[in-house]
Amino acid sequence: MMLLMSSPALALTRDDGDDPGTGLSVIETLGLYVVAPIALFVIIAALVMVGDKSHKKKDPTSSNISTKAEAKA
Repeated sequence: MMLLMSSPALALTRDDGDDPGTGLSVIETLGLYVVAPIALFVIIAALVMVGDKSHKKKDPTSSNISTKAEAKA
């Protein structure tokens, strides 16, 4: 219990090698966590759609099958 109460006091001193940078602004945060993932999704989706449309449509096997009955009674 005493260790839990003393943890905020230990946070006042920085650890060795701890060198935090400057904080992000609101615009930088929104760009990094909102705009960048959406842009990445759109780019990947566009590449997939372009790659899918570049393939020639192949003849499906069902077009080779005759569906009319030719048997006469």
